[in-house]
Amino acid sequence: REGIDYRHTKNQNGAKVVFKTPNGAEKFWDLSHCLKHARCPIEQGFRDNLSYLLDLRHEIEHRSTNRIDDAVSAKLQACCINFNDAIKSMFGVQYALERRLPIALQFVTFSPDQRAVLKKAGDLPRHIETMMDDFERRLTPEQQIDPRFAYRVFMIHKTANRAPGTDLAVELIPPESDIAEKFSLALKEVEKKKFLPKEIVDTMNAEGWDRFTMHSHTKLWQRLAAKDPAKSYGAVAVGRQWCWYETWLNRVREECQQHPDQYKTLPPA
Repeated sequence: REGIDYRHTKNQNGAKVVFKTPNGAEKFWDLSHCLKHARCPIEQGFRDNLSYLLDLRHEIEHRSTNRIDDAVSAKLQACCINFNDAIKSMFGVQYALERRLPIALQFVTFSPDQRAVLKKAGDLPRHIETMMDDFERRLTPEQQIDPRFAYRVFMIHKTANRAPGTDLAVELIPPESDIAEKFSLALKEVEKKKFLPKEIVDTMNAEGWDRFTMHSHTKLWQRLAAKDPAKSYGAVAVGRQWCWYETWLNRVREECQQHPDQYKTLPPA
């Protein structure tokens, strides 16, 4: 859609010739080639993450190693999040994966003693360690701590004292707690950004949905019962004024993308 020819070509007697496979199919760029293109649409942290995983894949090739999970889990988690973010930014929030794959379940747990034994016995093959070290040495400190390159969080195990709390699988550590001081990163609970109805309409208009009006917005939230507290699309803020959260803004954007003929003035045929 960007007008880029992503086939492997060569100039032969002034004409562009496309490389073919032994079976006659056209040869297309691989991911590494795409990442190096000047018009690659993903951000630097995304590219660093994918380049790292590509180098790792090439180093392992078709050999098997079962001692690598701890070393690359942060990069794999970042890759999953980056992939979903790229889908939403380039193709629309209606294709977001969190609607279909919202959580991941782990089927095994280890005691601290078991984990210590596993880590002690889990040295990586030397050639893989070398590849990882060489790659990360080429990154700046800012690139190394970018969550789009490696996504890391700290969690604590807790046994709930009362029944309602037993459904909570993960507890986030309050940043002011004693536990948080022991970590280099704590997840902070932040105030959700709020939007007035006019701000929702103005945002959609600025994005090109010029036929999306306040009336359109009112009809949409009424049809979807968006003020139902269970849907967490918004809340009554200071002054008893209803404000919308960013989740609703994304839902409105999705509605516009799904019905462009209704919310955008289309050019004459």
